[in-house]
Amino acid sequence: MSRVVHLHIGAPKTGTTYLQDRLVLNASSLSRHGVTIPSSRMGRSDTFHFRAALDLLDQDWGGAPGHAKGSWEAMVKRVNRADGNVVISHEILAGAKPDKIAKAMNDLAGSEVHVIYSARDLGRQLPAAWQESIKQGRKWPFKRFLTKVERGQTWFFNAMDLPRVLSQWGAKLPPEQVHVVTVPHDRGPNGDELWLRFCRAFSIDPSWAPLDSERDNRSLGIAETSLLRKLNRRLELGVWRDPAYDNLIREVLAQEVLVTRTAIPVRLPPERYEFAEERAQVWIDWIKGSGVDVIGDAEDLRPRRPAEDDEWRNPDRVRAKLELGAALDALAVMTQEAASRAVPDTMSGKLRETARRLRDR
Repeated sequence: MSRVVHLHIGAPKTGTTYLQDRLVLNASSLSRHGVTIPSSRMGRSDTFHFRAALDLLDQDWGGAPGHAKGSWEAMVKRVNRADGNVVISHEILAGAKPDKIAKAMNDLAGSEVHVIYSARDLGRQLPAAWQESIKQGRKWPFKRFLTKVERGQTWFFNAMDLPRVLSQWGAKLPPEQVHVVTVPHDRGPNGDELWLRFCRAFSIDPSWAPLDSERDNRSLGIAETSLLRKLNRRLELGVWRDPAYDNLIREVLAQEVLVTRTAIPVRLPPERYEFAEERAQVWIDWIKGSGVDVIGDAEDLRPRRPAEDDEWRNPDRVRAKLELGAALDALAVMTQEAASRAVPDTMSGKLRETARRLRDR
């Protein structure tokens, strides 16, 4: 049987968390239908794909130096042992440099490779990407983030610039093997339109993956993001995706607590829509001229401006009262978390040391 590798390279903030978790949940069922989701012998396949991507890119996010070493080679070995349809997915691949892309394509040369890129309009994607960077430990204001994106000075711009990404990843592929999945503005009648589009891109029958995922990477509101940004400044970690930060701040505080609050959403400032609209037109023109396969509607890539009476709220200047509510919820949960993780003497000692350090600043 011939082997087809569907290599999903991102972009970030296009439903990737939900997609990857649903693939994991249905890995056994998919396998019975000839679809392989490569996994490690001991761990979850989504972690395996993350580490494989890190190794390919020579990165160490989320662990000690060298923690991902050998993971890409392990991925390639599992691909080479598979028949039929193989799906690899991680969004950090979108920003890969040409030499890393060449390595990936060379290593997968024994397969028919299809590149899948999921794209979302910048009106929604830029606020979501900024919040994600804050969850990862960054401290920059929204205004500075947007300015750097517009100047092409961030990893996010490289990963979200559709023509750049697909010109590089699709350089050695026929256009029919390059697929753009557009993120719809509306979820569809059953709320799963994006999932159905991914299924078409991966040549998966939706009935092969009946288990739904409850995981998603939901966005924070303006008060919650502002609180987290100030916490990042206070902690002074200085290391993006520090493992302890990932576990406690990102997973517990941000993902389980702050996202559940009723919040004012982060939105693109009115004066930034012109940039988003210009980029959308560039993307749509490139797609039409390239001949790549579009799953969905290219018009989904145009941002929708809010109604004129919909007041924009600046996430860089949040009223103290709004932040206070988020801070009290965070304090309550983090106190409970500290109590559950440490014996009383150890916990009290750590609290005293932290208080002393803050007092002496």
